[in-house]
Amino acid sequence: MIVIDASPPDVFAVHAVNWSSFTMHIPPDAHLRIANGKVRGVLTGLLRANSEFLIIADDDVRYDSAALARAVGLLDSFHIVRPQNYFAPLPWHALWDTGRTLLNRMTGGDWSGTLAVRRSMLQATDGYDGDVLFENLELARTVQAVGGVEIVPLDLFVQRNPPSSRHFWSQRIRQAYDELARPWRFVVLLTLLPMTLALALYRRWVSLVGGVLAIIALAELGRRRGNGANVFPFAASLLAPIWLAERAICIWLALAARLFLKGIPYHGSLLTRAATPVSKLRQRHRAARALLLQR
Repeated sequence: MIVIDASPPDVFAVHAVNWSSFTMHIPPDAHLRIANGKVRGVLTGLLRANSEFLIIADDDVRYDSAALARAVGLLDSFHIVRPQNYFAPLPWHALWDTGRTLLNRMTGGDWSGTLAVRRSMLQATDGYDGDVLFENLELARTVQAVGGVEIVPLDLFVQRNPPSSRHFWSQRIRQAYDELARPWRFVVLLTLLPMTLALALYRRWVSLVGGVLAIIALAELGRRRGNGANVFPFAASLLAPIWLAERAICIWLALAARLFLKGIPYHGSLLTRAATPVSKLRQRHRAARALLLQR
């Protein structure tokens, strides 16, 4: 286990005493000039990892032995594995955010705080771009750009500790900015607020209620996919329309940040890009893809 710890020196020293006996406990590499601190941590670990099969996880992710074994086992057949997170415990804001997870499970799977990946794929590309906001999407796209195959097992659940309510609120616009990496989703989300206001203005209450019920039904289908009802409560399906209403507002604030700030503030940096388009990554890593296909 490699723990990349960006804590202040006094906190780092305490962690070293507690963790160094069973982990490689190190700070992020100073020579890595990367705006996104998570990517800096991953690339620091990548330089020191010896295993071909890697599990990358945020500090709030909690694997059990069965989920860990399955994620690693899937790397025998695939190049990148995207598990599904669930929050435990479940305060109100985590229940609210679970509505996002359920809807995402109906549109390609949720993006969790952990991935499993083959080390050789990231070595072939010299890592991945660390100056983007949606770092897990960037990593997955980079692996796929050189011929890697992704799997999203909807029944592979990994626990995640919920953030504080303060941190939850701080993420609203930033997470909406992620959607710039997926233009079709971005455009659809932009239409939700004006469409809802128009229906309300013309008092199309039946259409509004029907839309809310359809969102709940879609979230409930996402909850039941892959035995998700074992970890996701029904209440999260009921809250899915509230999460979508939040995203419908925040997507406009994200657009304003892009137009007027030219990016989104992130831990002292201004990140302009959510992720790199797939076509650019394929062009950038064309030589690496050719080498990998020859092996």
